[in-house]
Amino acid sequence: MKTKAGYVTIIGKPNAGKSTLMNALMGEKLSIVTSKAQTTRKRILGILSKEDYQIVFLDTPGILNPQYLLQEKMMEYVNRSVRDGDVILLLVDISEDRDGSKLAKDDKIMGVLKNYSGKMILLINKIDLSNEKEVEAIMKSFMETTGLETVIPISALKNFNTERIIQEVVDRLPEHPKFYPDDQIAEDPERFFVEEIIRGKIFAIYSDEVPYSCEVGIEEFKERENNKDYISAFIYVERESQKPIIIGKGGETIKRLGKYSREAIEEFLQREVYLELRVKVRAKWRSEEKYLRNFGYSTDND
Repeated sequence: MKTKAGYVTIIGKPNAGKSTLMNALMGEKLSIVTSKAQTTRKRILGILSKEDYQIVFLDTPGILNPQYLLQEKMMEYVNRSVRDGDVILLLVDISEDRDGSKLAKDDKIMGVLKNYSGKMILLINKIDLSNEKEVEAIMKSFMETTGLETVIPISALKNFNTERIIQEVVDRLPEHPKFYPDDQIAEDPERFFVEEIIRGKIFAIYSDEVPYSCEVGIEEFKERENNKDYISAFIYVERESQKPIIIGKGGETIKRLGKYSREAIEEFLQREVYLELRVKVRAKWRSEEKYLRNFGYSTDND
């Protein structure tokens, strides 16, 4: 049987719903989802396999103007993923742009796409915020403004039109052998997803700028027979003043973080774990190459 296989890159501005869409398309919680922008920092790879095709989805950080080295690394992931994509899914938030005029003038997105000559599908997200008549007018405006033939109204949150996205993607994939075994849904190791789960809970629990100054690193990950897996993780912050915020009065906040993280990790791994969390200061880690490399922010071998 001939099969189709290829890489499909999901791009868009911060908080457009890329990670929610990735999880909806995969039917798995691979990318962390929060209400805060810039939650995704690396590209997340998800593998959707059927009998006659395989789609390798790439969820990417939101497209922005980098203000420090971490954000530069995030944009490297975006640019590399666009180059790798057989198909691009460009996601636009309907609450941010209702006719395509902002998209057409967005130098950041246009800059990422300027050298891309492959296939692209425009997805207008959060259409559940508008009525049917409004959606029809919006779709027409986007097609006229962008010149793209395929514009699909979707709701990633409500899983609306995801099957159509998959069919449109499959139609555009090249004939190619599958890249991965059918039972593999991700490329990254378990410890990567554990770090992402903890980081997602930090975004959910803490407010203001604190989550953006945090990174998570696994120190130990031991699978133990006849006992809970042991996971020891550090939460790295940029300033000493942030350490007591993470810990909380009497250690209550970090205990809550540990509880919610452990429950989510156990759901993901489908086994019990013992999770230990500690806090360390790494001054200005978001702007230091050595720290970013230690945290895995490198596209050299992608």
